[in-house]
Amino acid sequence: MYPESAKNLAANVSFVLVPFKTLDLLWITSALSTGQIRFTYAPVKQFLRVDKDKAQIFNPAFFKYIHDRWTRHHGRYPSTGMLVLFFALHVCDEVNVFGFGADSRGNWHHYWEQNRYSGEFRKTGVHDADYEALIIDSLVKAGKITIFPGK
Repeated sequence: MYPESAKNLAANVSFVLVPFKTLDLLWITSALSTGQIRFTYAPVKQFLRVDKDKAQIFNPAFFKYIHDRWTRHHGRYPSTGMLVLFFALHVCDEVNVFGFGADSRGNWHHYWEQNRYSGEFRKTGVHDADYEALIIDSLVKAGKITIFPGK
């Protein structure tokens, strides 16, 4: 999760913070203790109810590794999906991916978007969806992942 989208979780659910800025790290400390931080670039939960023993932080050095070695600086930084895919490749014996990537028309969709073609994903330049699609295809062809695409 990100601070701006964080939700309270049941005791049996793990919490993984994906920090994109230093303030995100300060926020998690605050949200699990004093509640001092209430705003980053948007309002955030003052307090977070999660099992502290199941709270983890996605290491920013891993972001850099993916950006340097895999996406090779295409886009400003890798998409969260790309980060999670490579995390899974590093910690799992088998990786099956469901509903991820471009649809049959080449459009990428975020689960929260209602727009038909998801053109905003490409327009921002934050992520290079086309380059990430090439990486995913190469992983499929190499037998490293099995992908079950969406519609």
